[in-house]
Amino acid sequence: MPLVSLVIPAMDEEETIGECIRRARAVFEEMGIEGEVIVADSSRDETPEIARSLGAEVVRPEKLGYGNAYLAGFSRARGRYIVIMDGDLTYDPLEIPEFIRVLESGRADLVIGTRLKGRIEEGAMPALHRYLGNPLLTGILNLLFGAGISDAHSGMRAITREALDRLHLRAGGMEFASEMLIEASRKGLSMEEIPITYHRRRGTSKLRSFTDGWRHLRFMILYRPGPFLLGPGAVALLLGLALTLFVLMQEPSRDLRAHSLILGSMLLIMGYQTLLSGFYIAAFGKAYGVEDPGRLARILTSYHSLEKELLAGLAFLGGGVVLGLDVVLRWMEAGYGSIQEMQESVMAMILVVIGVQTIFSAVFISLLLLNSGEED
Repeated sequence: MPLVSLVIPAMDEEETIGECIRRARAVFEEMGIEGEVIVADSSRDETPEIARSLGAEVVRPEKLGYGNAYLAGFSRARGRYIVIMDGDLTYDPLEIPEFIRVLESGRADLVIGTRLKGRIEEGAMPALHRYLGNPLLTGILNLLFGAGISDAHSGMRAITREALDRLHLRAGGMEFASEMLIEASRKGLSMEEIPITYHRRRGTSKLRSFTDGWRHLRFMILYRPGPFLLGPGAVALLLGLALTLFVLMQEPSRDLRAHSLILGSMLLIMGYQTLLSGFYIAAFGKAYGVEDPGRLARILTSYHSLEKELLAGLAFLGGGVVLGLDVVLRWMEAGYGSIQEMQESVMAMILVVIGVQTIFSAVFISLLLLNSGEED
């Protein structure tokens, strides 16, 4: 059985995959250990043929995607320690020994190579990634999950087999990098960073800055919808409700405070919809298998009841319809002329919109929770 399994995701890396594998083989020989190289390949060029010719095992993922490639590679890995890195030589296999030494010392279950505390060659990392995207997303991940790392998107890592088996990894895209750290933090794995050198890539980069950044952020929202949606939604809802009620409680006059009423109703509806979106994500998280989506999300989804929410939605909708009909009758009595019913009209609109939102949200959340067995 090999001591180390090196898993390399590859897509059209024929320029570099050979050198990457040769360097890895040289490292294993120098360390005097048995190692294997597994290339999870989705290429259309000669990458798989080159990898096989150098003794690497090539596995073809069923689906495209960074995470899918690693999941396919992990399924074949037999080593006690699993090292992951890209095959484009942006990461150097010659740095593998330090990762293995940390794991063998028992100081960490997962070792991450940090580029931001190491050296980045000129032109290797775009300024947008180096100074904004990576630090921002890493900071959010640390804040929400307490990972305590400096480079959440480093592609060079090493983990023990026992630790890897404890992680529930499923993400198929670039968000796999965040999922590994989130799962490691949630499962209480010890993590350590070591500085590495990040080299200029040979060939065309497959990273899509904004799309991939959004995928990482979206994945963190799945695990922690509270700070992103539930909290802001509740604040906007309360502000809108307070402003709307303040205007409605004033004595009717020609000064209808229309702008304040419109602003209040807009905040109320937006806040309610944002809050419901947080419920959607929390419910999907349960169906997806997230064990702990956060205390607030857990409480809210636990008290979900389709029947009660449908009744509440119908009550809101019925109240809005009654108020709306009253406005229509007064308009008819006035000969379809101008009437001063702004407040009542806006209130009817708010109730109808909230009623419809509640009804459809109740059904949608119930469908999501059916898969988790928690639908009431």
